[in-house]
Amino acid sequence: MNISIIGTGYVGLVTGACLADFGMQVLCMDMDEEKINMLKYGIIPIYEPGLEKLVENNVCNTGRLKFTSDIKEAVDNSDVIFIAVGTPALDDGTSDLGSLFCAIRSITLHMDCYKAIITKSTVPLGTGRRIQQEIKNILLQRNKTVEFDVVSNPEFLREGSAVADFVNPDRIVIGAENERALKIVKKIYEMQIKKGIPLVITDIKTAEMIKYASNAFLASKISFINEIAVICELCGANAVTVSRAMGLDHRIGAAFLNPGPGYGGSCFPKDLKAMLGMGRSLGYIPKIIKSTIDVNHNQINFVIQKIKKYLFEAATSTVTVLGLSFKPGTDDIRDSPAIPIIRSLLDLNARIKVYDPKAAVNMKKQHPELEVHYCSDPYSASEGSDCIILVTEWEEVCNLDFNKLKLLVASPVFLDLRNVYDPDYVKGFGFIYEGVGRK
Repeated sequence: MNISIIGTGYVGLVTGACLADFGMQVLCMDMDEEKINMLKYGIIPIYEPGLEKLVENNVCNTGRLKFTSDIKEAVDNSDVIFIAVGTPALDDGTSDLGSLFCAIRSITLHMDCYKAIITKSTVPLGTGRRIQQEIKNILLQRNKTVEFDVVSNPEFLREGSAVADFVNPDRIVIGAENERALKIVKKIYEMQIKKGIPLVITDIKTAEMIKYASNAFLASKISFINEIAVICELCGANAVTVSRAMGLDHRIGAAFLNPGPGYGGSCFPKDLKAMLGMGRSLGYIPKIIKSTIDVNHNQINFVIQKIKKYLFEAATSTVTVLGLSFKPGTDDIRDSPAIPIIRSLLDLNARIKVYDPKAAVNMKKQHPELEVHYCSDPYSASEGSDCIILVTEWEEVCNLDFNKLKLLVASPVFLDLRNVYDPDYVKGFGFIYEGVGRK
């Protein structure tokens, strides 16, 4: 099967590399010629464990993975076209579908035989129908009769484990409207289906909703446990123990029940805003979703106030921030809690030293206005520090030598925003310790 993928961002590149590894001929297309040239030379624009090796093997060894910036080449050389372009949130919470419909128009202008067009991008309900109508309109303008199918096949990739998630997903969702399209997509995922991975076959609109509902539920679990953590701090209970005990109930589960500074990344913030926008457009305000967003916003303010109380003279303080990415295993800093934390400290004229093993380059590039000192390891970042803040639980910051740290810092204050360390352990080295939802 010959497959083209439009968009070589996070989802598109992982999808393309994995499908090529499954034995398919894959052509990844992107309008960003600089990115495409980098990929042709084996330079991966994102950090994702296992992805670089996968791309290198299928570009250099098998030859099944290729890259282009020519949309006509991508259309002409494919039976199936995946759409994996970005759909960022607009100021009003709705999704920006400009890149998606630009891709659809470009595909249709070059389409001369049957294509199965599969949407991987996260799109609002009803987008599949709009795509179908757009293709029909353009074909009519071209005076062409070309058969096609539109399929919704949402992705559920977690940054930091995306390759494994693609190969062994929890489920495969296919929103298709006829047997021909369904057979094509089932053929693509034949290996996983044979392994017994659950397959959900539904209509396009329901498939679109499954993606949003899944992310909204996970984000709601995060906001819920963070609200519990605030109450625990106020009454003296231990939110970590509460979370652990809750997670032992199989109806609840332990995943996404870790108190912290709130959710971030490329999916949860924009998808919940999109759901709120969709609800409003239908005349309904989804109250739990709105509360999830509000609690997440309040949580970062709660954490910032926690930090400020340990800075007696902020203007003369040196603060260490360990971790910049929104989670470990990725260099993605979109909506990372580290950014508002750093901004608030800079507003107080504090001196900021930061360390992140993967995301420092992105932070420098995307936020040059943040005047921070980038360090090569946690210890140089902690030298002369009045307060160390653990924001992202990278392995390097989860195994710190506190004897060494004690000799480097100006004041032994350690704020553990991910509750990585046992409080008594850290206090045993003479540090003031505070986590989230516990002391």
